Amino acid sequence: MITRTRFSRIFQGLLLHLAAVSLIGYFAFHAYTGNYGLNARKGYEADIERLTRIRDDLRTEREDLNRHLALLRPQSIDPDTVEELARRDLGFALPNDLVKLSPGR
Repeated sequence: MITRTRFSRIFQGLLLHLAAVSLIGYFAFHAYTGNYGLNARKGYEADIERLTRIRDDLRTEREDLNRHLALLRPQSIDPDTVEELARRDLGFALPNDLVKLSPGR
């Protein structure tokens, strides 16, 4: 009878340790491969870098547009900008300008 008691205690201890190891293994596996795990973090970091580059490009484009818009404000009209727009949109030219007509026009 004593051997069965030792055997059951050893078996229960072994079973408890096996259950603990399997539980730890389960959580470790999902910590590495889950939706918010270490592998997913690499993808998130790549997305962050890509979106940061896009954001910086958009900021640069916005600053360029704001600079161009500031030249067209009525309080500070830049004569060169007005002349450029008139030549491009309205087809104006000065008398001493050399004009090259394209075949499509």
